[in-house]
Formats: sequence, C-alpha cells, structure tokens
Amino acid sequence: MTAGPRTLVVRLDSAGDVLLAGPAVRAVAAGSAYTAMLCGPLGEGAARLLPGVDEVLVYESPWTGFEPPPVRREDLAALIAPLSAGRFDRALVLTSFHQSPLPAALLLKAAGIAWVAADSEHYPGSLLDLRHQRAPHRHEAPASLDLAEAAGFALPPGDDGALRITAPPDATPLTGAGPYLVVHPGAAVPARAWSPERAEQAVAALGQAGHQVVVTGGPGDKELTASVAGSHGLDLGGRTSLPELAGVLAGARAVVVGNTGPAHLAAAVGTPVVCLFAPVVPAERWAPYRVPHVLLGQRDAPCGGSRARVCPVPGHPCLDSVTDAEVLGAVASLLTADDDRPHREVTV
Repeated sequence: MTAGPRTLVVRLDSAGDVLLAGPAVRAVAAGSAYTAMLCGPLGEGAARLLPGVDEVLVYESPWTGFEPPPVRREDLAALIAPLSAGRFDRALVLTSFHQSPLPAALLLKAAGIAWVAADSEHYPGSLLDLRHQRAPHRHEAPASLDLAEAAGFALPPGDDGALRITAPPDATPLTGAGPYLVVHPGAAVPARAWSPERAEQAVAALGQAGHQVVVTGGPGDKELTASVAGSHGLDLGGRTSLPELAGVLAGARAVVVGNTGPAHLAAAVGTPVVCLFAPVVPAERWAPYRVPHVLLGQRDAPCGGSRARVCPVPGHPCLDSVTDAEVLGAVASLLTADDDRPHREVTV
C-alpha cells in the first residue's frame, strides 16, 4: 500500500468493459493508498480479477445495461451508504464514448466524495471537478487510461499498459494436455455473434483441419455450446467460472470469438484472437487490445454504427458470410506470427 488518496473507480456495465478499464485501474492503484471499484453485476467477476483492486462494490444502475432496473429510492440509499463509509477522496467515472457519467457523478457527490473526474461531452455543473475530453476515435482501454493520467495517476515503471488479470488457474483438468483452439460462440449482444449453425460449421472445419477445439460458454449457453461442439469439439459450456474460463483461454493457441467479453479476457491473458467483429460498434474502439488478432466480418455492412443488439439485416451477412477458408487462414496466420511482435494486428 502506498501513501496517497483512497480512490474509487466506477465502471458500471459489462465484464468486457471492466477488463478494458484494467490499465486505468492499475494506474490509479499505483498512486493510491486504497483502490475500490464500483461495477454492475455483470462486471463484478471481471473486477475481482483486476490487479490493484482492494475492494469491489456492486450496484445495478438504472442508466446502464440491456434491461436496467427501475429507479428506486431504497436502492440509491443502499449505494450511498457504503460509498460514504468508504471515505473516498477521489473517484473516476469510466464510461464508453456514447455514455454519460453524470448520473454516477451525482450519486458520488451525494455520498460525500469531494473530487470526481470523468470524460463528459455535456455540461456537468458542479458534478465534475475534472471534466476531461476524450481523444477522437480513441480505443476504450487507452481512453480510460488517458482519464486516469489527467487525474494525476500514472502506470508504474515497467507496466506496458496492456490488459491484464491475476494469474488464472491451470485449466488442464478441463481441456486435457494437448494443444487446442477455443471457439466461444455466444455473446450477450446477439448481433455480435455468429448464428449457431455458422459456428457449428466452423468448429467442424477446424476439427477436420486437425485442430483440437474447445467450445466455451456460460451457464445459459449449454444448449448452444452442445450444438456447436457437435462431434468435433469439446463442450465446456456452463462448466467454467470466469477465472476458470480465463485459464482455458490462457492455455489456448488462439481463440475464435465475437466482439464480446471473452475476446477481452483472451487479450488479458495474452492469447491471440480471431475476432468476428460485427460493425454495429466501431472496431477502432473495441477490437482486442494489445494482442495479436485478426478481425473478420464485413466492415462496410449496412448495420455499421447502428449499435443494434439484434442484427437488422436478414441473414446476418456481416458475420455469417465469413467463410471457413477465412477462419482457417486467420488461425494459421496467428499461429505462425512472429512471437517477437506481440502487439500487432495481423491481417489476411
């Protein structure tokens, strides 16, 4: 523990978003006596994996998420109480480029936190003590780090600013000892994932090409992963906690996944990523960060920039048009990439 302020970092949305906040959190922790993170239920598991976090507070906010709860006075009071008890000197509110930090900032001020910083395009009144301007087109991870640095926090010497988590467990009991690829077919946002039929076809193609394939998914994905794995893959759907999933990803030669949390978890453990990237959100902000990767999908598809949760184009062409040959080529390019150049995008 170092001399410095007690600092709260706020990131209220998904696990992937929390993982992308990791470099900023490490910078805050390097300059703080105590670092807590306030996150939503979907981000709690990821927050507990981040180095530098001393405490995790959880709040399901009514202004984030896909199915936000109603505003309830008792919920606000239940949040303000531990924030006040935490005696935080400073707080950083991290948001995506299209989100407002001001509702969170209002609650932090009500809890007695005297100094609050955030990126904000809107007039904050007295809610922000540091109103920072995000650089145009900035990736989410360095954008968060930019805010931390503007608030006076810097990464410690030797920290390269890549995504990182605490050491995951050995996943060999789950995966076996041989080399393998991971295919993660699901996503919280359906528009960002292959159709189940297309994912199943890809696993079959990878298996027929001689790869051992492990198919992963959460507890709600068991039917999906069983179908996608078929007779060509090992189905681990619903069998891994988040740390165990990190271990599976860390042991993989490469991961095939949509633009979803496990893509960023793979980046955090240094595993190359073949990312099926639907252009509903911009790749410049959300691509796998500081890890070898290939982006597949039609970047000029009609859904581009729509932030659609469900594909608005019949047939889901931006992702389902990706061919087996493209997938196999992307995997091959990552497996043969120069290990001395770990932070580059490989294109095919």
